[in-house]
Amino acid sequence: MNISIVTVGKLKEKYLKQGIEEYLKRLSSYAKVEVIEVPDEKAPEILSDTEMEQVKQKEGERILAKLSPDAYVIALAIQGKMKSSEELADSLDKLATYGKSKIAFVIGGSLGLSNEVLKRSNEQLSFSKMTFPHQLMRLILVEQIYRAFRIIRGEPYHK
Repeated sequence: MNISIVTVGKLKEKYLKQGIEEYLKRLSSYAKVEVIEVPDEKAPEILSDTEMEQVKQKEGERILAKLSPDAYVIALAIQGKMKSSEELADSLDKLATYGKSKIAFVIGGSLGLSNEVLKRSNEQLSFSKMTFPHQLMRLILVEQIYRAFRIIRGEPYHK
């Protein structure tokens, strides 16, 4: 299985980089996983609604350019469906069973995802009703993907 994580912005925090690198290393025996960063759109702290949409639009165009036409796209969005770790594992297992070997998870910037990216997605996934920094979400996502593969293989993993 080929998994890409398309995400907005550069990761700066060393502790997040180390955590993500650790899970990517662990994942290497289960799947090919790559993180694709697209630049975030520079914008002032306070934006009008129109300006917010323009930022999401520009970031969305960069995201869409990185998505393979045959990828099954899972957008991380607060309004998405919440799943347990076991349900995520089951979803990934079913995708593999039905020939969907390219999966792309998409993490938007601080303002979220454009409507075009949401329309391109095959499903929307929410990790919580809470808002998380999009940089931290990368670490949470790679850990959950790792956990899903452990569950699929019936291997032990702490609860």
